[in-house]
Amino acid sequence: MNRRPTLLAALALTATAALTLSACGSDDDDSTKSGDKIAGADTGGEKPASPSASASDSGDRPTITFPPDAKNVFEGGKSGDPTKDAVLADSALGVNAVDEAIFKGSTDTEALGFYNADKALSSSITYVQRYVDANDTWTGVTRYFNRKVSLSGDNKAYVTYCSDESKSYIKSKKTGKVDKSPATADSYVLYNAALTKNAKGVWQTTDIVSKRGAKECQP
Repeated sequence: MNRRPTLLAALALTATAALTLSACGSDDDDSTKSGDKIAGADTGGEKPASPSASASDSGDRPTITFPPDAKNVFEGGKSGDPTKDAVLADSALGVNAVDEAIFKGSTDTEALGFYNADKALSSSITYVQRYVDANDTWTGVTRYFNRKVSLSGDNKAYVTYCSDESKSYIKSKKTGKVDKSPATADSYVLYNAALTKNAKGVWQTTDIVSKRGAKECQP
């Protein structure tokens, strides 16, 4: 299938964070095309898309919905530490928010800027717009696994995780045609993300780096 050359701009990890989170690669080439999808949390149908872990309590959170033919699955999420679990939950919602924007064909959704900020938000807007311009969406299931959290003080965190895109496919909104090209090593992606807790208690994704075809994520 036509898979995306990873999503976002390179993350300027501190030396400490880089050591804590293990190896991560730089972005793939800059020629990002619309023919790829982004990772997200447990969701499906047109029901609210939310990860199994409890998100931080911030009051009014936007509801994220997916179409019935697309589903993102996060494995894990229960570390035993309530702060880490909140980070994992909001990290998942940040990714879900980008997917929802793709499905809705709009970069002006409420959730996109609620769960993403700074470089992650600007990169996500650019990424979603490529889908909008190409009149594409995606269908199938993407799996996220090996999620790990490192805390840095009270308001900063780093998350690493892998994605398995072998069962998700690009779909043309105009024709409904689904590109079911065979999966390859590039169907597996390693992510490192930085998150910051805002005044509302939401762990917003602020930056991210990804490596497609990472050996750490291969089956």
